[in-house]
Parts: sequence; C-alpha cells; structure tokens
Amino acid sequence: MGSIKMDELKRMEIDFCIKALRQSFDLCFRIGRDLVRLLQDLVHIPEFRDLWKDLLFDPTKFKFMGFNDFSDLYRLKTPSHYLSLRITPEMETQLRFLLTHVKWGSQKRYQQWFAKKHLNWPSSETLIPDIVRFVCCSHHPSNEIIQSNVISRWAVIGWLLKCCKRSYFEANAKLALFYDWLFFDEKVDNVMNVEPAMLLMVNSITQYAEITHTLMEFLFLLVDNYDAERREVIVRGALSAFDVMVRRGVVSSLEPLTSSELISPLLREKLSSFLSSSSGGVSIPSQEEESAENKC
Repeated sequence: MGSIKMDELKRMEIDFCIKALRQSFDLCFRIGRDLVRLLQDLVHIPEFRDLWKDLLFDPTKFKFMGFNDFSDLYRLKTPSHYLSLRITPEMETQLRFLLTHVKWGSQKRYQQWFAKKHLNWPSSETLIPDIVRFVCCSHHPSNEIIQSNVISRWAVIGWLLKCCKRSYFEANAKLALFYDWLFFDEKVDNVMNVEPAMLLMVNSITQYAEITHTLMEFLFLLVDNYDAERREVIVRGALSAFDVMVRRGVVSSLEPLTSSELISPLLREKLSSFLSSSSGGVSIPSQEEESAENKC
C-alpha cells in the first residue's frame, strides 16, 4: 500500500514539474544555469527526456523570447536563494555554524555529527551535490572570517567529496563544485562561487596531491565533454575563472598547478596549454618572478 502511494506521489510530482516547465517556462528560466544541471539528472524519466529534447532541438515550443538555446540558460547565474532551497533549514543552519564558528582542528567532530544526522541514510548521497552548491554559492564568508582560523569552505567541500561512496554521486558533486567555472562571466558571476574549487586544488597539492589530480582531470573532462556543441562557451568560461582568480588574488599565481612535480607532467602540460590558448593568455609567473615579487 505504501509503495502504491509513493508511486502516485512521484507521478503527481512529475506531472506538476512538466506542466510548470512547459506552461510557465518564463518563470522557470529565472532559475538559471542550475536548471540544466538538475534536468540532466532526470532524462531517464520519459517525460523529462521528451522535455530535454525539446529544450535542445525545439526551444520555440516554450514560447519564451529570452530562450533560443541552452547557452541562454548557461549565461544566467542561479540566484543563491534557489540553491538554499535545495537543502533543509536545519542543514543550512548547521552548515553556516560550521563555516562561521568552528576552528581548524575542531571540525572533525562537527562534520561527523552533521554526517550522522544528514548523510547516514539510504540515498543521502544525492544531497551532497546540493550541499556543495550551497557552500559555493550561498555561503560567502566575510573577510574577517576568511582571515581567521575558522575552517575554510574548500576544506569542507573536500570532506564532502570523501563522503561520496559511489562514483556517480562523486561526479555529480564535482560537477556542482565546478559548475560556475564552465560559464563564468566576470560581469555577472561572483568570484566567491569559483574560489573553493581553486583553493581545494592548490591547498591539496602537498599532502593530498591525488585530490588535485582528480579535480584537474575532471575539469578538463567537463571542458571537453560537458556540451561539445557549445565547447567554446565553456572554454571561455573556464579561462575567465582562472584569470579572475589570479587578478583578484584568490591565488597569487597558477604556478603551483603548472609546475609542481607532485602533479603528473601530462596534466601540468595540459593546463599550461589550456591557459595559453586564451587570447591574452592567463598569467603564470615563473618561480623567479614570484621570488622577486616576494622580496618586494
């Protein structure tokens, strides 16, 4: 009896979502690029598969002048309050406490407590990508917090990635982490949304180089395969993200990623080649240049 009611509820949810997307797409469009990320996980459901095909090949069906191609959605940053709605109020309160008050060295017991409360039941891994998006886009610490010894967002995300036991959910969590990189536009996007991935890669090199390695590999996988028809949009977004983070001082340079011997030569070469493909090139100071800057 319970399973029948659950099936009925699922059917009602599907019908409601499809109706909203088809009849009120102008409102749904405001969700922005994360609408694409969420819908692509539902294409195994026939109704959503048909919707996806129409979005790709017949956008005029949605009768919204602002939507002619997926790139129109890609360009629209998802407002942070939408991402907050993807987790419960209790989870939001506890995450904000962790990222505002918990000091380095004390985070483990709080993380264990959070995991036991929210990530210890079947299918709880499905929550992790939404938590990652919340941390990246909805919780931006003040400069005072950033300069204190409060646990950093990048470290919490590193822990969340380790909580993924299955590769599918880990891939979704990494996609959530890098999603704004793919379409980054300095005019509309916030550097704080892309900062955690960069700092996680850079700060993991010394002790956890495998994390840096897998994240760099995944980023290149996204650039090459996420949307092959719109690859130039994604290349431009990723290059812009790298460039802005150097110019804004998130990292002093990209030299740790392009020169560290702890990272495979193939990946270092691929990153250097990718960065130099931009029209102006992304600045990668040499070790000598960095030393000179530090002396100044």
